[in-house]
Amino acid sequence: MKYVLSLIKEMIKKRKLIWDLSKADFKKRFVGSYFGIVWMFIQPIVTVVIYFFIFQLGFKSVPPIPGVPYVLWLVPGIVPWFFFSETLNSVTNCLQEYHYLVKKVVFQVEILPVIKLISCMIVHGFFIIIMIIMTLCYGRLPMATWIQILYYSFAASVLALGIGYFTCAVNVFFKDMAQIVSICLQFGMWLVPIMYHESLFTGNAPWVLPLLKLNPFYYIVAGYRDSMLTGNWFWERPTLTLYYWAVTVVVFLVGLKVFKKLRPHFSDVL
Repeated sequence: MKYVLSLIKEMIKKRKLIWDLSKADFKKRFVGSYFGIVWMFIQPIVTVVIYFFIFQLGFKSVPPIPGVPYVLWLVPGIVPWFFFSETLNSVTNCLQEYHYLVKKVVFQVEILPVIKLISCMIVHGFFIIIMIIMTLCYGRLPMATWIQILYYSFAASVLALGIGYFTCAVNVFFKDMAQIVSICLQFGMWLVPIMYHESLFTGNAPWVLPLLKLNPFYYIVAGYRDSMLTGNWFWERPTLTLYYWAVTVVVFLVGLKVFKKLRPHFSDVL
């Protein structure tokens, strides 16, 4: 616990450095690109349009919530998953990417995953803006619960960071970890009711529903939809909220402990 508190204090102390490095990391993605940062607007729009044509116009999927178009139900589920998966992939590779900083004795390498996280949050911000614009374009009025998106984004960040501390530390010694993470994320997307509604299993396999809720990310997806569509607050899911934070805190502490244990050997391998 002392290690966690000292790390938080260090991040607060070096918040300007972290923010500057995060902005630099964000801009670095588009170095040499003709349109530069404009791609940040194009990519989310294209993604949403593709799912709109496939699921709503192509498959004519039945909306799980009466009166809510399928694509409007889909987007609040897929936006946090994009953020989570991008963050986890980026954090897993961050020590190799910033190997020159890892080798500096004076640099605290624990902030590198945080830099990647903030960089991904900037991208996530564009997705949230598009999600809100889409919701308004469908004639839905703003709700007070929309502010909860900040809370659920923070919750997803803590979970991604906790797993990321573990994967990036192991990835230094076991290069296949990055590929394993990528495959697990592709498979994991279908373990959360993002494309499909959980009621799909109500009749044929009701035992699947409790298993879906054991996945911590179920809480995030449900929370985004509660915030954007149904107007429910997070405290209306007390059991799920307590479960999520219990699992997330354990994951974060374990990930950080593994990172701390392997940290002295990073510079030798990199």
